[in-house]
Amino acid sequence: MKLYQKFRAYLEKHGWWSIFMYLFYGGWTTVVNIVAFAICHNLLSFNWQIANTIAWILSVLFAFVTNKLWVFHSKTETFGALSWEFAKFVFARLISYGMDMGSMYILIDLMSANTLLAKLITQVIIVIANYFFSKIFIFKSREK
Repeated sequence: MKLYQKFRAYLEKHGWWSIFMYLFYGGWTTVVNIVAFAICHNLLSFNWQIANTIAWILSVLFAFVTNKLWVFHSKTETFGALSWEFAKFVFARLISYGMDMGSMYILIDLMSANTLLAKLITQVIIVIANYFFSKIFIFKSREK
C-alpha cells in the first residue's frame, strides 16, 4: 500500500494523477469496446458497422460512469444537472464515434486492413480525443 501511496503522491505532485486515472479507466473502456466489437463481429457475425456501434454504446455507458466518479470526481446536485452532463458526454462521444467510424471505413473498406487491427488503431486516436473532450468541455468545472 505504501508503494501505491508514493506513486499517487508523485503523480499528484506533478499534476498527472487525473491523466493516469483517465488512461487507466480509458484502458478498461477500450477493453469493453474491443471485446464487445469482437463478440459482435466475430462470434455473432454482425457487419463491422453494427458491431462497432454496439461496442460504442456499451463503452460510452462504461466511460461515463468511470469518468464521472473516479477520473474527474464530478458531483451533480440534481437529475437535470446529471442529464445535462450526460448529454454533453454523449455529444462529445458522438464526435469521436464519427472519427472512429471514419477511421474504420478508411482502414477496412479502403485499405483492406484486418477489422480487429483497424479497431485497435482507431482506439488510440479515440482515447486521446475523448480525454480532451472530457477534460475541456464536460467535466471541466467539477474536477477536484
